[in-house]
Amino acid sequence: MADEAGLRAYCCFVCRNYVAEHDDIVSKSFQAQTGRAYLFSHAVNIVTGPKENRNLLTGLHTVADVFCSDCGEALGWKYIKAYESSQKYKEGKVVLEKFKIVKDGDFC
Repeated sequence: MADEAGLRAYCCFVCRNYVAEHDDIVSKSFQAQTGRAYLFSHAVNIVTGPKENRNLLTGLHTVADVFCSDCGEALGWKYIKAYESSQKYKEGKVVLEKFKIVKDGDFC
């Protein structure tokens, strides 16, 4: 959460619902169908959809789409299971598409 120092937050681009903190970014080098995406260690105020297997650029994963808990906008996906050992670090983490989130130091 933000404090007097004004931590940078990310919010849903539609309704400005707070979803993640900048300090929780694990990687900025992820790719979604629509462009760049960020891997976060966790996110808040999201709803997780049903699990499904998807062949992504890095192989087969079990993922679940994630949606804003306020407006229902699709924001990205959560890695549930990675089948290749080199990809296990993604399990439990959330990818948010860059164009679906806005950055603000005052919780949007």
